[in-house]
Amino acid sequence: MITLNIEPRHKLALFGPADRNLKLLRELMGVQIFAAGDHLKISGDAKAVERCVAVVSELRRHLPRNGSITIDDVGRAAARFADESGRNGGLDVAISGKGVTPRTSGQATYLNAMEERDLVFCAGPAGTGKTFLAVALAVSMLRRGRIRRLVLVRPAVEAGEKLGFLPGDIQAKVNPYLRPLLDALHDMMPYEQIRRLMGNDIIELAPLAYMRGRTLNDAMIILDEAQNTTPSQMLMFLTRLGHNSKMVITGDPTQVDLDDDQVSGLVDARRKLSGIKGIGFVDLGREDIVRHPLVQNVVEAYQSVNSG
Repeated sequence: MITLNIEPRHKLALFGPADRNLKLLRELMGVQIFAAGDHLKISGDAKAVERCVAVVSELRRHLPRNGSITIDDVGRAAARFADESGRNGGLDVAISGKGVTPRTSGQATYLNAMEERDLVFCAGPAGTGKTFLAVALAVSMLRRGRIRRLVLVRPAVEAGEKLGFLPGDIQAKVNPYLRPLLDALHDMMPYEQIRRLMGNDIIELAPLAYMRGRTLNDAMIILDEAQNTTPSQMLMFLTRLGHNSKMVITGDPTQVDLDDDQVSGLVDARRKLSGIKGIGFVDLGREDIVRHPLVQNVVEAYQSVNSG
């Protein structure tokens, strides 16, 4: 544990309202950090503590110039002192005490593509880890300070059945469509942590329609179920990519729920963008399915009937 002395006149600005800045540092740096009078106590992994001390020092130097510290200031400082040795070195994400790692060669290719490129398309059947690995990488990058925001997006398209009127406010209406993304997050982070990060606008779940007009900087943006976008929706989404951001688009071209006369934006994007340098395209197959063994058999059975 390291204890830092904090000038009383700087405490409120440094700690933030209700210790908001300290809570964000705890999430981004992976340390325990709390105020005790005029002292700041930081504990945890030695390297993480060292990086956190450097971030706090940077923020203290920032105070005389600006007089206040915002959430964005904390995020930028954390990103500057991120653990560079962790880049391309796997995911610091665990489920039930076990680290998340690629389980097939296809998944390893997918993870490398996401690490190396700012725009990646991944197509494949259910159970291949398309969404799961993208969310895991995003959580890892968020913890290391490589991004300041995680934006999870889905088109609000019904899977072959009309649900009709749904009660509740807009959040209640779109929640069923976004639930799979939230489930993936819950596998990797405690509910209370997710709630705090969503409250601070660090994690955002949104329907695709809410992306229009936005530019997303210092973020990882994941579009799930992209086979259910139209070409115009896909173009709108792709042009949201801002500075220092990554974008991952996932989907299964065999599970399109659009009307028969509509072209899938995922298929259309592959045709139009495949020649552009810097964009990654990854195809996962039934050999990459890591769910219950029966899922692979089901996929194989349906593919054999359709190909016949």
